[in-house]
Amino acid sequence: MPRPIRKRTTGRVLPVNAAGEVLLLHGWDPAKPAKTYWFSIGGEVEHGEFHVEAAAREMRVGLGISVRAADLTAPIAHDVVEFDFGMWHLVQDQTYFATRLDDLTGLSFDAQEGLERGTIDEAAWWTPDALDADGTAANDQLTQHMRTAVRAILGEAQEKA
Repeated sequence: MPRPIRKRTTGRVLPVNAAGEVLLLHGWDPAKPAKTYWFSIGGEVEHGEFHVEAAAREMRVGLGISVRAADLTAPIAHDVVEFDFGMWHLVQDQTYFATRLDDLTGLSFDAQEGLERGTIDEAAWWTPDALDADGTAANDQLTQHMRTAVRAILGEAQEKA
């Protein structure tokens, strides 16, 4: 039986460290827990909220790391992806932002909602090339967005290093 379609708009953030790595989350569809993947930090834009505010909120709620909307870049990428998650088939309109982040002090999943806590088990730094080689990106556009984030934060020379 097909899953009901749920459309949502999200703000996503790609934190970049000095080494040109991007912080991602590891998780899975609760209906198919054996197939895991890495994905960007983010969440649904709430009524009256800007995309950048949703992205900053998700850093705090999703990871316990306080980042202000003003700490994020202008939008660096946009895509629409479709995927199954839980009981839904999601059609997700995503706007991406980048930020510099070198310190993971305070990283915690404690404020996540129950479904998130049950489907996310770690956060880790990835280079786009390493994630391409691993083949576990949540969608085909993620590593290109990671490259754009690294360029936005560290500049063109660092992204090629």
